[in-house]
Amino acid sequence: MLKKGLFLAILMFIVPVAAEVKVLAFAGSTRKDSYNKKLVQEAAEMARQKGAKVTVIDLIDYPMPFYDADLEVKQGLPTQAKKLRELMIASDAIIIATPEYNASISAVLKNVLDWTSRGEKAEYSPDAYKGKKFAIMSASPGKGGGARALSHLRTIIEGIGGSVIKNEVAVPDAYKAFDAKGNLVSPILKEKLQEEVQQLIQAVSKST
Repeated sequence: MLKKGLFLAILMFIVPVAAEVKVLAFAGSTRKDSYNKKLVQEAAEMARQKGAKVTVIDLIDYPMPFYDADLEVKQGLPTQAKKLRELMIASDAIIIATPEYNASISAVLKNVLDWTSRGEKAEYSPDAYKGKKFAIMSASPGKGGGARALSHLRTIIEGIGGSVIKNEVAVPDAYKAFDAKGNLVSPILKEKLQEEVQQLIQAVSKST
């Protein structure tokens, strides 16, 4: 009996706690060489290394009209908005990297948040957010690294019902923050990103 208990304890230690954690990751930018796409890719790889199953998408593959209540009533939830909403619902955790435009998040990201907070009957629906853990981050050419955008993004997600973890990473001077392979140059920022991803995985593990 003792040997069996010892075996189970060792097995729990070896198997990654995030083995069943499903993570969706995307940047709030459609620009091909986006700093935030690089940042979210690095965060996604860190999550994979911790045993999570990660799906990275590009919002350019999910085009949708700007949210319009009249359009919603006439045509329903746009096809790409529905697909993205379903991906979010199927995920345990979501990583979002946002650029900072005029001290706030990008229009394309705000539009995604607006549409995915709607159901298929032209009604408010927090299903893609409620019970989900979110990790947010930003890369910006400015000295603040997108901190103002992160504040707005946190408010929006929590307003819809999502749970945003405490840690967040803001990458300043983004034009020189990544190497030729798209990886963060600063070991300090890499460590902060590792800590944020770890906190996200742990938050999901504790809630399941």
